[in-house]
Amino acid sequence: MAKQPGKGGGRRIVAEYGRWFEDFAVGDSYEHRPGRTVTEADNIWFSTLTMNLNPLHIDSAFMGRTEFGRPLMNSALTLAIVTGLSVRDTSGHAVANLGWDKVRLVAPVFAGDTLYAESEVLEVRPSRSRPGQGIVRIRSTGVKADGTVFMTFERAFLVPRRGQGPTDGPAQSAPVAPDQ
Repeated sequence: MAKQPGKGGGRRIVAEYGRWFEDFAVGDSYEHRPGRTVTEADNIWFSTLTMNLNPLHIDSAFMGRTEFGRPLMNSALTLAIVTGLSVRDTSGHAVANLGWDKVRLVAPVFAGDTLYAESEVLEVRPSRSRPGQGIVRIRSTGVKADGTVFMTFERAFLVPRRGQGPTDGPAQSAPVAPDQ
């Protein structure tokens, strides 16, 4: 007979995806893992899907004659990937993204680069118009495997307080308190 999770003296651990408003503190930083290796197919698909037909992203022969020597990854794709890498640690419970600010592209990204992200909490404040929710602002940094910073931006999102989110209903199992 198979042992059921949480039975027989072991702790049952419920994985969290994202954080609640109370979990954030100004100055906290997160290293988001795992990373994501970007490919030529990612670049072609994303660029054509979004109707960005600039030869910078989709024409290897053209780009071979430029200072870069090969296609650049679409910066909207790298913005989406760095944002996505941060979601599990930051905005997984978010009600909504409120905006991206101060997006800076500081180094090129090419197919084959592995991207990582780090985020620092800049601001945490209760929402003035939505009781039970708060606004968190973070600065995210995109870093290649070789340590090169390629992107920075700030992002704000609305996140519920613990017990106020849609996943807090009766269908969810309550987390078990750690042993004391």
